[in-house]
Amino acid sequence: MSAGAAETRTFLCRSDNIGVLIRDPRTGACAAIDVPEAEPVLRALDETGWRLTDILVTHRHGDHIEGIPEVRRATGARLTAPEKAREAVPDADVYVREGDRVRVGDLEAEVWETPGHCLDHVAYWFSGAEIVFAGDTLFTLGCGRVMESPPETLWRSLQRFEVLPDATQVFSGHDYVLSNARFALAAEPGNAVLQARAAEAEHARDEGRFLVPSTMGAERDTNPFLRAREPALARAVDLPPGDSAAVFVALRAWKNRF
Repeated sequence: MSAGAAETRTFLCRSDNIGVLIRDPRTGACAAIDVPEAEPVLRALDETGWRLTDILVTHRHGDHIEGIPEVRRATGARLTAPEKAREAVPDADVYVREGDRVRVGDLEAEVWETPGHCLDHVAYWFSGAEIVFAGDTLFTLGCGRVMESPPETLWRSLQRFEVLPDATQVFSGHDYVLSNARFALAAEPGNAVLQARAAEAEHARDEGRFLVPSTMGAERDTNPFLRAREPALARAVDLPPGDSAAVFVALRAWKNRF
Protein backbone atom coordinates (compact mmCIF):
# COMPACT_ATOMS: atom_id res chain seq x y z
CA MET A 1 0.00 0.00 0.00
CA SER A 2 1.22 3.52 -0.72
CA ALA A 3 0.22 6.87 0.77
CA GLY A 4 1.71 9.97 -0.75
CA ALA A 5 5.45 9.45 -0.73
CA ALA A 6 5.30 6.49 1.67
CA GLU A 7 4.83 2.76 1.23
CA THR A 8 3.39 0.65 4.04
CA ARG A 9 2.98 -3.02 4.82
CA THR A 10 0.72 -4.39 7.58
CA PHE A 11 0.62 -7.90 9.01
CA LEU A 12 -0.48 -9.74 12.12
CA CYS A 13 1.88 -10.47 15.02
CA ARG A 14 1.16 -12.62 18.04
CA SER A 15 -2.62 -13.17 18.12
CA ASP A 16 -3.97 -9.69 17.42
CA ASN A 17 -1.09 -7.18 17.28
CA ILE A 18 -0.64 -5.25 14.07
CA GLY A 19 2.87 -5.10 12.65
CA VAL A 20 3.62 -2.20 10.33
CA LEU A 21 6.48 -1.20 8.07
CA ILE A 22 6.70 2.27 6.52
CA ARG A 23 9.20 2.92 3.73
CA ASP A 24 10.48 5.97 1.89
CA PRO A 25 10.73 4.76 -1.73
CA ARG A 26 13.22 7.49 -2.71
CA THR A 27 15.89 6.65 -0.14
CA GLY A 28 14.89 3.09 0.72
CA ALA A 29 14.79 3.90 4.45
CA CYS A 30 12.25 1.74 6.27
CA ALA A 31 10.88 1.70 9.82
CA ALA A 32 8.98 -0.85 11.86
CA ILE A 33 6.41 0.62 14.20
CA ASP A 34 6.98 -1.42 17.36
CA VAL A 35 8.12 -5.05 17.13
CA PRO A 36 5.53 -7.22 18.89
CA GLU A 37 7.21 -10.36 17.56
CA ALA A 38 10.39 -10.70 15.55
CA GLU A 39 9.52 -13.43 13.04
CA PRO A 40 6.61 -11.69 11.27
CA VAL A 41 8.63 -8.48 10.94
CA LEU A 42 11.63 -10.30 9.48
CA ARG A 43 9.33 -12.26 7.17
CA ALA A 44 7.68 -9.06 5.91
CA LEU A 45 11.10 -7.58 5.22
CA ASP A 46 12.08 -10.70 3.30
CA GLU A 47 8.85 -10.69 1.29
CA THR A 48 9.14 -7.01 0.35
CA GLY A 49 12.89 -6.87 -0.06
CA TRP A 50 12.91 -3.77 2.14
CA ARG A 51 15.89 -2.98 4.37
CA LEU A 52 15.00 -2.00 7.93
CA THR A 53 16.79 1.14 9.08
CA ASP A 54 14.63 2.21 12.03
CA ILE A 55 12.30 0.99 14.77
CA LEU A 56 9.85 3.50 16.24
CA VAL A 57 8.39 2.49 19.61
CA THR A 58 4.96 3.79 20.65
CA HIS A 59 5.04 2.54 24.25
CA ARG A 60 6.78 0.18 26.61
CA HIS A 61 4.31 -2.72 26.90
CA GLY A 62 5.86 -6.11 26.24
CA ASP A 63 3.54 -6.97 23.37
CA HIS A 64 5.00 -3.98 21.47
CA ILE A 65 8.71 -4.33 22.24
CA GLU A 66 9.31 -8.04 22.79
CA GLY A 67 10.77 -8.71 19.35
CA ILE A 68 13.08 -5.70 19.22
CA PRO A 69 16.36 -7.36 20.31
CA GLU A 70 16.17 -10.10 17.66
CA VAL A 71 15.21 -7.67 14.89
CA ARG A 72 18.00 -5.28 15.82
CA ARG A 73 20.53 -8.11 15.77
CA ALA A 74 19.33 -9.11 12.32
CA THR A 75 19.12 -5.63 10.81
CA GLY A 76 21.16 -3.17 12.86
CA ALA A 77 18.15 -0.82 12.87
CA ARG A 78 18.29 2.39 14.86
CA LEU A 79 15.88 2.33 17.83
CA THR A 80 13.75 5.34 18.77
CA ALA A 81 11.65 5.16 21.94
CA PRO A 82 9.66 7.52 24.18
CA GLU A 83 11.75 9.36 26.75
CA LYS A 84 9.25 8.30 29.42
CA ALA A 85 9.87 4.64 28.51
CA ARG A 86 13.63 4.92 29.05
CA GLU A 87 13.69 2.41 31.92
CA ALA A 88 11.77 -0.22 29.96
CA VAL A 89 13.71 0.43 26.73
CA PRO A 90 17.17 1.27 28.08
CA ASP A 91 19.18 0.65 24.91
CA ALA A 92 17.45 2.98 22.46
CA ASP A 93 19.60 5.13 20.20
CA VAL A 94 17.20 8.08 20.42
CA TYR A 95 14.62 9.08 23.03
CA VAL A 96 11.78 11.39 22.02
CA ARG A 97 9.14 13.52 23.67
CA GLU A 98 6.31 15.87 22.67
CA GLY A 99 7.13 18.01 19.64
CA ASP A 100 10.28 16.13 18.61
CA ARG A 101 10.65 15.04 15.00
CA VAL A 102 11.94 11.78 13.61
CA ARG A 103 12.97 10.95 10.07
CA VAL A 104 12.73 7.80 8.02
CA GLY A 105 14.69 8.80 4.95
CA ASP A 106 12.91 11.86 3.61
CA LEU A 107 9.73 11.07 5.57
CA GLU A 108 9.33 13.16 8.70
CA ALA A 109 7.06 12.53 11.68
CA GLU A 110 6.08 14.72 14.60
CA VAL A 111 6.01 13.01 17.98
CA TRP A 112 2.84 13.43 20.05
CA GLU A 113 2.70 12.37 23.67
CA THR A 114 -0.65 10.58 23.97
CA PRO A 115 -0.93 9.23 27.54
CA GLY A 116 -3.96 7.38 28.86
CA HIS A 117 -3.37 3.78 27.90
CA CYS A 118 0.00 4.21 29.64
CA LEU A 119 1.99 7.23 30.74
CA ASP A 120 4.81 6.90 28.20
CA HIS A 121 2.66 6.45 25.07
CA VAL A 122 3.49 8.45 21.94
CA ALA A 123 2.05 8.62 18.43
CA TYR A 124 3.95 9.41 15.22
CA TRP A 125 2.26 11.80 12.77
CA PHE A 126 3.74 11.73 9.24
CA SER A 127 1.98 14.81 7.90
CA GLY A 128 3.50 14.66 4.40
CA ALA A 129 2.17 11.14 3.89
CA GLU A 130 -1.04 11.72 5.92
CA ILE A 131 -0.27 8.69 8.10
CA VAL A 132 -0.50 8.47 11.87
CA PHE A 133 0.73 5.58 13.97
CA ALA A 134 -1.58 5.64 16.97
CA GLY A 135 -0.36 2.58 18.85
CA ASP A 136 -2.86 1.61 21.54
CA THR A 137 -4.44 5.06 21.85
CA LEU A 138 -6.87 4.99 18.91
CA PHE A 139 -8.14 1.77 17.33
CA THR A 140 -10.41 1.15 14.38
CA LEU A 141 -13.87 1.69 15.95
CA GLY A 142 -12.36 1.90 19.42
CA CYS A 143 -9.71 3.20 21.79
CA GLY A 144 -7.20 1.80 24.23
CA ARG A 145 -7.94 0.57 27.71
CA VAL A 146 -7.11 3.11 30.41
CA MET A 147 -4.36 1.70 32.60
CA GLU A 148 -2.27 4.41 34.29
CA SER A 149 -4.28 7.62 34.24
CA PRO A 150 -7.77 8.96 34.83
CA PRO A 151 -9.92 8.24 31.75
CA GLU A 152 -10.11 11.96 31.03
CA THR A 153 -6.39 11.79 30.17
CA LEU A 154 -7.09 9.36 27.34
CA TRP A 155 -9.99 11.57 26.19
CA ARG A 156 -7.61 14.52 25.89
CA SER A 157 -5.13 12.39 23.96
CA LEU A 158 -7.83 11.29 21.54
CA GLN A 159 -8.64 14.94 20.85
CA ARG A 160 -5.19 15.31 19.31
CA PHE A 161 -6.32 13.18 16.38
CA GLU A 162 -9.33 15.41 15.68
CA VAL A 163 -7.11 17.94 13.88
CA LEU A 164 -6.07 15.39 11.24
CA PRO A 165 -7.55 15.41 7.72
CA ASP A 166 -10.27 12.89 6.88
CA ALA A 167 -7.93 11.07 4.47
CA THR A 168 -5.34 10.41 7.17
CA GLN A 169 -4.56 6.70 7.45
CA VAL A 170 -4.72 5.55 11.07
CA PHE A 171 -2.55 2.56 11.96
CA SER A 172 -3.39 1.08 15.35
CA GLY A 173 -1.52 -1.44 17.43
CA HIS A 174 -4.14 -4.22 17.54
CA ASP A 175 -6.87 -5.76 15.43
CA TYR A 176 -9.86 -5.45 17.76
CA VAL A 177 -12.20 -4.41 14.98
CA LEU A 178 -14.94 -7.03 15.39
CA SER A 179 -15.31 -6.64 19.15
CA ASN A 180 -15.12 -2.86 18.79
CA ALA A 181 -17.83 -2.99 16.13
CA ARG A 182 -20.15 -4.95 18.40
CA PHE A 183 -19.74 -2.40 21.16
CA ALA A 184 -20.12 0.55 18.80
CA LEU A 185 -23.41 -0.88 17.50
CA ALA A 186 -24.66 -1.36 21.05
CA ALA A 187 -23.84 2.27 21.84
CA GLU A 188 -25.17 3.79 18.59
CA PRO A 189 -27.43 1.26 16.84
CA GLY A 190 -29.05 3.87 14.61
CA ASN A 191 -25.81 4.93 12.90
CA ALA A 192 -26.18 3.68 9.31
CA VAL A 193 -22.54 4.39 8.44
CA LEU A 194 -21.48 2.32 11.44
CA GLN A 195 -23.78 -0.52 10.39
CA ALA A 196 -22.07 -0.61 7.01
CA ARG A 197 -18.64 -0.44 8.62
CA ALA A 198 -19.46 -3.35 10.92
CA ALA A 199 -20.63 -5.38 7.94
CA GLU A 200 -17.37 -4.51 6.16
CA ALA A 201 -15.43 -5.77 9.18
CA GLU A 202 -17.27 -9.10 9.07
CA HIS A 203 -16.58 -9.40 5.34
CA ALA A 204 -12.91 -8.61 5.87
CA ARG A 205 -12.66 -11.32 8.50
CA ASP A 206 -14.17 -13.85 6.13
CA GLU A 207 -11.51 -12.89 3.56
CA GLY A 208 -8.67 -13.02 6.06
CA ARG A 209 -8.19 -9.24 6.12
CA PHE A 210 -8.41 -6.62 8.86
CA LEU A 211 -9.51 -2.99 8.77
CA VAL A 212 -6.17 -1.48 9.69
CA PRO A 213 -5.41 1.12 8.58
CA SER A 214 -8.63 3.00 8.99
CA THR A 215 -9.05 6.67 8.09
CA MET A 216 -9.83 9.62 10.30
CA GLY A 217 -12.96 10.28 8.24
CA ALA A 218 -14.25 6.77 8.91
CA GLU A 219 -13.41 7.03 12.61
CA ARG A 220 -15.18 10.36 12.99
CA ASP A 221 -18.30 8.80 11.48
CA THR A 222 -18.27 5.50 13.36
CA ASN A 223 -16.00 5.42 16.43
CA PRO A 224 -18.09 6.01 19.57
CA PHE A 225 -15.08 7.22 21.54
CA LEU A 226 -14.52 10.05 19.05
CA ARG A 227 -18.26 10.75 18.89
CA ALA A 228 -18.84 11.49 22.59
CA ARG A 229 -20.20 14.90 21.63
CA GLU A 230 -23.10 13.28 19.74
CA PRO A 231 -26.45 13.38 21.60
CA ALA A 232 -27.12 9.75 20.68
CA LEU A 233 -24.00 8.64 22.57
CA ALA A 234 -24.95 10.74 25.60
CA ARG A 235 -28.38 9.10 25.63
CA ALA A 236 -26.75 5.68 25.40
CA VAL A 237 -25.03 6.25 28.76
CA ASP A 238 -27.96 8.13 30.34
CA LEU A 239 -26.22 11.48 30.42
CA PRO A 240 -27.38 14.85 29.12
CA PRO A 241 -25.55 16.02 26.00
CA GLY A 242 -22.86 18.64 26.35
CA ASP A 243 -20.24 17.11 28.63
CA SER A 244 -18.32 15.06 26.10
CA ALA A 245 -15.60 14.08 28.56
CA ALA A 246 -18.17 12.60 30.95
CA VAL A 247 -19.81 10.73 28.07
CA PHE A 248 -16.42 9.35 27.04
CA VAL A 249 -15.68 8.19 30.60
CA ALA A 250 -19.05 6.43 30.76
CA LEU A 251 -18.53 4.80 27.36
CA ARG A 252 -15.06 3.58 28.32
CA ALA A 253 -16.41 2.11 31.57
CA TRP A 254 -19.22 0.39 29.64
CA LYS A 255 -16.74 -1.05 27.15
CA ASN A 256 -14.68 -2.46 30.05
CA ARG A 257 -17.76 -4.47 31.11
CA PHE A 258 -18.97 -5.32 27.59
